[in-house]
Amino acid sequence: MAFDIDMIKGVYTKMAERVDKAREVVGRPLTLSEKILYNHLWDGKPTKAFVRGKDYVDFAPDRIACQDATAQMALLQFMQAGKSKVAVPTTVHCDHLIQAKDGATVDLKHANSVSSEVFNFLESVSNKYGIGFWKPGAGIIHQVVLENYAFPGGMMIGTDSHTVNAGGLGMVAIGVGGADAVDVMAGMAWELKFPKLIGVRLTGKLSGWTAPKDVILKVAEILTVKGGTGAIVEYFGPGATSMSCTGKGTICNMGAEIGATTSTFGYDESMERYLRSTDRADVADAANKVKEYLTADPEVYANPEKYFDQVIDINLSELGPLLNGPFTPDLSTTVGKAMTEKAKANDWPIVVEWGLIGSCTNSSYEDLSRASSIAQQALDKGIKMKAELGINPGSEQVRYTAERDGILQVFEKLDAKIFTNACGPCIGQWARYSDPKNAPKNSIVHSFNRNFAKRADGNPNTHAFVASPEITAAIAIAGRLDFNPMTDKLINENGQEVMFDEPTGWELPPKGFEVKDNGYLAPEADGSHVKVKVAQDSERLQLLEPFKPIGNTIKGAKLLIKAFGKCTTDHISMAGPWLRFRGHLDNIANNTLIGAVNAFNQKTNFVKNQLTGEYGGVPDVQRQYKAKGIKTIVVGDQNYGEGSSREHAAMQPRFLGVAAVIVKSFARIHETNLKKQGMLGLTFANESDYDLIQEDDTFNFIDLKDFAPGRQLTLEAVHADGTKSLIKLNHTYNQSQIDWYNAGSALNLIKRQNAS
Repeated sequence: MAFDIDMIKGVYTKMAERVDKAREVVGRPLTLSEKILYNHLWDGKPTKAFVRGKDYVDFAPDRIACQDATAQMALLQFMQAGKSKVAVPTTVHCDHLIQAKDGATVDLKHANSVSSEVFNFLESVSNKYGIGFWKPGAGIIHQVVLENYAFPGGMMIGTDSHTVNAGGLGMVAIGVGGADAVDVMAGMAWELKFPKLIGVRLTGKLSGWTAPKDVILKVAEILTVKGGTGAIVEYFGPGATSMSCTGKGTICNMGAEIGATTSTFGYDESMERYLRSTDRADVADAANKVKEYLTADPEVYANPEKYFDQVIDINLSELGPLLNGPFTPDLSTTVGKAMTEKAKANDWPIVVEWGLIGSCTNSSYEDLSRASSIAQQALDKGIKMKAELGINPGSEQVRYTAERDGILQVFEKLDAKIFTNACGPCIGQWARYSDPKNAPKNSIVHSFNRNFAKRADGNPNTHAFVASPEITAAIAIAGRLDFNPMTDKLINENGQEVMFDEPTGWELPPKGFEVKDNGYLAPEADGSHVKVKVAQDSERLQLLEPFKPIGNTIKGAKLLIKAFGKCTTDHISMAGPWLRFRGHLDNIANNTLIGAVNAFNQKTNFVKNQLTGEYGGVPDVQRQYKAKGIKTIVVGDQNYGEGSSREHAAMQPRFLGVAAVIVKSFARIHETNLKKQGMLGLTFANESDYDLIQEDDTFNFIDLKDFAPGRQLTLEAVHADGTKSLIKLNHTYNQSQIDWYNAGSALNLIKRQNAS
């Protein structure tokens, strides 16, 4: 039986009336995305048609999911909100703080030792406030959500950008910062700009070596890392319905890499099969009663150009396996000769040292079974493994079932390391090197979602390429980046030429899923007696102090850093070893922007201190400005804040005294996080004005007292030679968001409202 089945049935009970009304108000057939959005309006029944990409709308999500790295700050904020219990079903999943090194048993024991303080804090807070808790080793948040909580037609938010994975079960699931989650936990509306809609029509059928992963790798090539910003991507067509539910999840998961608000698929038989296989026949039965409301109206998919802002066509029968990377998930290369040429031209290492299979993107039973079919062929045909291989199962249920069915043993016979059911190398929790910064140049292939520099192992010289699990397995066995398993032969241990056959696998386990202990702890019905302790001298946890308003007078501000090129949330607040400080704002602030490239010297963590004229680390220089009461600004390039939903990338600069972030363009989640923390997130009205910013500038905001929706702001940049430049700045703040700014943060406003 499903968790929260009464809530799910309640969503379906309202759906027909609300969607029918929305269709009447909008005056045309509706996409699936629109049906879900209009069914989750905070005010209930629709009364107006919203303008895509313009109107801010209040929504009422059905549930919240948090992973341990982001849950710390989210729950520290919720503790200030004045509530005794969360208002909607919420879960916490411990998957980020487990480092991959020696294998599952040893690594999990080590994590439970070094992070016990954090795990105990999260368990106690969850127990106190009515939150479901998934213990370390239970699985990766998004796989666990897909198996237990996702349901067709639902709306979920989560404090991780890959929350979008649940679109594989027909949800609108959106990654947010912790402050957004706190709003919903506290029983308040959640605000989102009504998304634009991108339709992806899938025709043909996947076969052979081509996998669902190749679909999203192709979409990433087409749209690039920012082409989906502000939009929901809705997949449809015969190619969509022919695909497995977990395959759909893979595609939705990596929608985060194109900046999409989320991605989704209409309810179909593969979703019903998955629900029943994961012991949720009650959800499937309820969904079947309203299934016409759990997909788009027929006219939409028949004539998509009339209903979507953009339509992309992909013929799955013509799609081949792809490798995306290095250093960005949208640089796509067809496996084989094209990679040979591109690698030679760009000096990418051809020898592959590691293959990694798993992460929230590709760790299902189907993924492991297809990859193991390649591993089994290597054993049967006498092919020696050339690279090392690591496996991260997606959940304890997947791991237990895969072990029962002999899948994991196949990998172990090739000397693969079976890591914990956790994120591991995907988020930088990989003890690959003792000195990552000085590690050698190399290539790895993985089935993860992101491949930014230093992302997996901390080594800036690791060239990481993204592929399907089966291609990852084949390339790891061959040990060459340009290996094409469809055409290339390998020499086995007997000196014979052999080739791989096409991968095979199971959509769902033939004998059903099985697990002895799934790792779930239910909260007490009344947690009022539960004590949450945070030691004053803790290095891992720190109770929060409210931010003071920045105010409407910013004069004499200094430039902290002008970031050059790609500046993701990994550059602003690195993961890896820094994850241990995610619950301690002061300590983690010591990594603020240390990965960003200074436009004036092309170095990282090396900026000019205008008080001394000397150069130093970004956090060190900023702390000196803060000690003197001097406000600062950060300047950035395109798609600033791309990547993870981590709100630390906003909270850390805010904590250190940065008043404004001014860029050419923002990634959606990061812009919202800046607003939530009471900061100014602004864009150049003329992108070329980025070039006017000089290293020794001082800044005055001329008209901040007139801060209002739709009104430009003016920045005066006073240069070292006494000349001045007036720079026009745009923003997307509505009045509610300006109220957050004036209050010092959205949380300050929540506390004030709860106290009144």
